Amino acid sequence: MTSTPPATAHQHDQTTNTTNSSSFHGCCCRLFLLLSSFLILFIVAAILVIFLAVKPQKPHFDLQKVVFQYMGISAVTTTQSAATVSLIIHMFFVATNENKVGIKYDEFWFTVMYRGIPLGRGAVPGFYQPAHNVRLVETTIVVGQVNLIQANAAYMLGEASLNDRVALRVVGDIGARIQILGLTSPRVQVSVDCTITFSPTRQTLMSKQCVFDGLSV
Repeated sequence: MTSTPPATAHQHDQTTNTTNSSSFHGCCCRLFLLLSSFLILFIVAAILVIFLAVKPQKPHFDLQKVVFQYMGISAVTTTQSAATVSLIIHMFFVATNENKVGIKYDEFWFTVMYRGIPLGRGAVPGFYQPAHNVRLVETTIVVGQVNLIQANAAYMLGEASLNDRVALRVVGDIGARIQILGLTSPRVQVSVDCTITFSPTRQTLMSKQCVFDGLSV
């Protein structure tokens, strides 16, 4: 009859080696997780220190100039309570970056409205603005024979014929991100809300009033 103790001892050695190997791998995993957590915390802390050091601010936009290339208002012949509006407006904004770091802008749009009714939109392609930089931003809004009905049409026709003035509202939400050492901040938003009054007969701007993020300028 064959003796079994040597086989049992060999199995015991294998079990011991497996246990030691598992313990070693488990220790390495815990050490890796600890180092990874420390590295992540260090990176987050470094980013916070950098942001606090540069004190990033939102970019500032100012409506510099408005040019009316064309403006047309006409009553619809089939009814006295409707009118069509056609216009082409060129708007020039000055974007100022007073930060110590650059700003990356997403593509954004300006919408022209009359008494709360959207008439048309103008796009501004995304761009990068370096630190301490002032840049001219241009957009063109084209409105092609948009119909106004009832009270809005009568109001615009009255403004144009009696007072030679029409007030439009231009709004836009500008998305921007601060860039520091190749890192990009979460998206911040700058709101622009301008009221422009112009003369249809002279095709000229009479007045403008803008509000940027709740601040009137």
